[in-house]
Amino acid sequence: MKSDLERLLREALHTLVPAHLPEPVDPAQVVVERARDPQHGDFQSNIAMRLAKAARKNPRDLAQAIVQALPKSALLAGVEVAGAGFINFRLAKDAWFAPLRDVAAQGAAYGRSAVGNGRRVMVEFVSANPTGPMHVGHGRGAAYGATLANLLDATGHTVYREYYINDAGRQIDILAVSVYLRYLELCGENVAFPSNGYRAEYILPVARELQAQRGESLKRPAQDVTRGAPPDAPQGGDKDKHIDGLIENSRRLLGAEFDSIVLFARDAMLADIRNDLDEFGVRFEKWFSERELAQSGAVDSALADLEKSGRVYEKDGARWFRSTDYGDDEDRVVVRANGEKTYFASDIAYHWDKLRRGHDLLIDVWGADHHGYVARVRGALVALGYPGTSFEVCLMQLVSLFRSGQKLSMGKREGNFVTLRDLRNEVGNDACRFFYLMRSHDQALDFDLELAKSRSNDNPVYYVQYAHARVASVMKELAARGLAYDATDGSANLSRLESEHEMAVITSITKFPEVVERAALDRTPHSLVHYLRDLANSLHTYYNADKWIVDDAALRNARITLVLAVQQVVRNGLGLLGVCAPESM
Repeated sequence: MKSDLERLLREALHTLVPAHLPEPVDPAQVVVERARDPQHGDFQSNIAMRLAKAARKNPRDLAQAIVQALPKSALLAGVEVAGAGFINFRLAKDAWFAPLRDVAAQGAAYGRSAVGNGRRVMVEFVSANPTGPMHVGHGRGAAYGATLANLLDATGHTVYREYYINDAGRQIDILAVSVYLRYLELCGENVAFPSNGYRAEYILPVARELQAQRGESLKRPAQDVTRGAPPDAPQGGDKDKHIDGLIENSRRLLGAEFDSIVLFARDAMLADIRNDLDEFGVRFEKWFSERELAQSGAVDSALADLEKSGRVYEKDGARWFRSTDYGDDEDRVVVRANGEKTYFASDIAYHWDKLRRGHDLLIDVWGADHHGYVARVRGALVALGYPGTSFEVCLMQLVSLFRSGQKLSMGKREGNFVTLRDLRNEVGNDACRFFYLMRSHDQALDFDLELAKSRSNDNPVYYVQYAHARVASVMKELAARGLAYDATDGSANLSRLESEHEMAVITSITKFPEVVERAALDRTPHSLVHYLRDLANSLHTYYNADKWIVDDAALRNARITLVLAVQQVVRNGLGLLGVCAPESM
């Protein structure tokens, strides 16, 4: 209905040029909102107030001209000018029933739109370092990114989902040396495991598989691996320098075989991550390797193009990008004095590559600790000739798990974190997806494990899913009584729906396409979650207030038409969230 009213306004404004308006109005300016106060009608627009200055018109006079130019429509019962120039719309009663017919006709397509106009959007999300299993923080980014991609797809965007594999650099080397040291232990070597290594249990199966495949061909004396390495912490040494020494020694001892361990460990971790995400219902069009990016020469090419922008300079033997020109708090090194390229150089090349692949907009889902990277990456893209608006970042705040009111402590390297798989196994995929999305991504999330597992109306995912199952139950009861639902009769007699609760349900249903559109464009999947809770509440309240299976066939069919529309909208909404819509609970 909102889009229909906006169309009527656009048609009216078109007829007012040039008599009342100096030039055609940008369609994006024509916005209709739901009235907050029913006394002001059902919908309203302030378009006359926004156009009055440029048109050199009194806002009320312009609003009156717009109203007079509106095409005749069965949608409207009345239109009036109010206040300083608001246009208030009152809908005809039958107009409220049109969305119910739309739901029945469109089914799974109800709520979808073409507002994105085919714009090519890449959503890159999760992209966790392949140094261990997915933890609960990664799960939030996975749920958010997957749902945002679904919403963009539902609003007419061309969506591409990508996972960036950080498989080059120091962290992946630390993973490899951690696996190698456990392998040496399995081969009988006495190893003092580094404090900065990955000590969690998940390293052991990888080391065992490495031993199973390679036997003792990679075995070297443990003292040769540690010889000359700086002392470790906390024995008066530096944990970073110590493990870097172990990596250097391992490379020297093993040569190219160390890289084979790197790839072996990476592939083992990636296989686990892929499986975890697949079971979570999160899939990607591409898994993009940072290592392959560097080997392709793309980093060198991107830096060469960046040099042409005049925003790269040399200082202390290193090459720096003038990111302060783009809002960063300091300039950033892209090539160190020893010739080694930085992580930032790879980030520039990766985003440059993504845009060169034809995407109009890049949306990255990052952890909140990466907020400082936004300005520098956007600045590099601008320096490379792309608009700053081609790059967005959605920053995910932290997740805290609570059990019996107590917060659980987590730390990845120490191995005392809760994995996404553990969480899914405990509360289920549906609760995971729904709970992750209940709050805005830019707010910290407290995840209550007991609540997520409870089968009560206090559990929001149970409450919404029960709305879907409740309608299915009523349909089974209808059949059990030997009664048939006549959809044609129900649609023909929708005017019989007159109670306060019925109008509340209808009003909620009509909002669904607007909610989907705004959730996509504002990057706010949580607003869809809140909407579904409100819709479920309106259905449950209606169920408790009125009987749906009544003797009056026309009224019964009308009410069944209404609740089937709710069921379809709940199913569509849960589908966008990646949550199941059960037939029974």
